[in-house]
Amino acid sequence: MKIYGYCRVSSSDQNEDRQLVAMNDLRISNENIFTDKQSGKDFQRPAYTNLLQKLDIGDLLYIKSIDRLGRNYEEIQNQWRILTKEKGVDIAVIDMPLLDTRLNKDLMGTFIADIVLQILSFVAQNEREIIRKRQAEGIAAARLRGVHFGKPVYEIPQNFGKLVDLWEKKRISLDDLLSKLGGMKEATFYRRLREYRIVRAKK
Repeated sequence: MKIYGYCRVSSSDQNEDRQLVAMNDLRISNENIFTDKQSGKDFQRPAYTNLLQKLDIGDLLYIKSIDRLGRNYEEIQNQWRILTKEKGVDIAVIDMPLLDTRLNKDLMGTFIADIVLQILSFVAQNEREIIRKRQAEGIAAARLRGVHFGKPVYEIPQNFGKLVDLWEKKRISLDDLLSKLGGMKEATFYRRLREYRIVRAKK
């Protein structure tokens, strides 16, 4: 039997140290700890895929919490079934001792573990949906306050039309024009020029 650990953080700028400390406390060798740095919305993750290939019947897999395995209710249930039924692996959830497939393998123990798994899977997905809703509400509120997201909007200078007129009459070069526009990029200039001509045509 081999013992493995699986860690996951949602993005590359998040820190997995807390999960790794828990794995080290269990004396799991570093070569048997697999870590992904990406969202838990699906299971197309390189470290997790590699882990599945190494797991054999009777091995033990530790995860810190059920939401490290994933955040989608149905997918968590499906992966739990694949690991325990198809791969024949035991799973222990560190933060939830009831979710340890090595314990209480009788009918009642299995029944209780299944209920706990379903509840925690639902909670994990529900928390994710609440976070997404709050983020959307926060963005909407910020926009109402005039906050802009994405790249800064470039303000066309008041003398844009005059400079374009000089350029069209070949009195200044394109480089001079871009320089007078504050070092505007050529691609940006042509995009603004199209917008400017559309507005000018409507007048």
